[in-house]
Amino acid sequence: MPFLRSECVSSQGLDMRQSMFISEGADQSLRRSRVKDGDILMTITGNVGRVVRLTGIGSANINQHIARVRIKDRNFDPSFVYHFLSQGTMREYYESIVTGQAYPQISLVQVRSTPMPEIGVEEQKEIARALDDADELIGTLEGLIAKKQAIKQGMMQQLLTGRTRLEGFTEPWGARPLGDLLAYEQPGRYLVATTDYTPSGIPVLTAGKTFILGRTQERNGIFEAVPVIIFDDFTTASKYVGFPFKAKSSAMKMLSARTEVNLRFVFERMQLIDFVAVDHKRRWIAEYSRIQVAVPSRNEQDAVAAVIQDADREIEVLNQRRAKARAIKQGMMQQLLTGRVRLPAEAAA
Repeated sequence: MPFLRSECVSSQGLDMRQSMFISEGADQSLRRSRVKDGDILMTITGNVGRVVRLTGIGSANINQHIARVRIKDRNFDPSFVYHFLSQGTMREYYESIVTGQAYPQISLVQVRSTPMPEIGVEEQKEIARALDDADELIGTLEGLIAKKQAIKQGMMQQLLTGRTRLEGFTEPWGARPLGDLLAYEQPGRYLVATTDYTPSGIPVLTAGKTFILGRTQERNGIFEAVPVIIFDDFTTASKYVGFPFKAKSSAMKMLSARTEVNLRFVFERMQLIDFVAVDHKRRWIAEYSRIQVAVPSRNEQDAVAAVIQDADREIEVLNQRRAKARAIKQGMMQQLLTGRVRLPAEAAA
């Protein structure tokens, strides 16, 4: 039986990767915490007010950091309640009533006392249908993105290792250390002087997940020899960068292509390297640059890189469509859930 923790209730929906599984015996002892499809879950500790709606999991159990919202009053449509609670303004409301400084939390009583708008149930259903349609479009786009990403990953595994060759290429590949393919530069000249970031300006980068830490108005020490790979010397995380930037950390190295090397090919090949950074030390010079990878001729590198970049462009188009769909849904929520815009009388009748 799935056991859901507060980490499962994310701002992007239900994240089952954060769930655990419990035995039937444990499930029986936790009957009061059982949830099922159609229930709304809300985080009530830590980052309070995150909301998801359960669909497609059957039943599960939750821990004490999650509140179960199950609508029994016929005057309220469950889907409408979910969308209403999903608003950013509701997150702000719950954050304003938390108790506890070190560990913010809200009570089940406070959840039950949430003020709801006085809207007829038929109008609630129409609003919910409109927002459900928007969610369906977003979900479809997310499915397409996941499919394209899986296809790209499989393609990378084949083309970047030589298991599959593009038509017209037959020359053997040769193993070379990364240090022979890439030249490195220390970031000292490009470090940002202050972290008082501004809304616009030159991006300040990290090779980690955040990537763009902020922007700066500083005009000196800008790295402009792009494209380049930025490499975290401690974690070995890397990013491909095609625009001018400044650096935040002295642990970041800039890696550029040597003669007869396609930088994008090498970057994508680096993403397949299984390297585990166990202890906290710098990696590039002593270890990472010595890793051997098989590489083809420059022409084949160019061809493989072009195929991967085409796949990236397709994914980016879908990402842009998803962002637009989310923005449209957000606008709909701001209008429909506040009563600023009312649905036609015949629709809500």
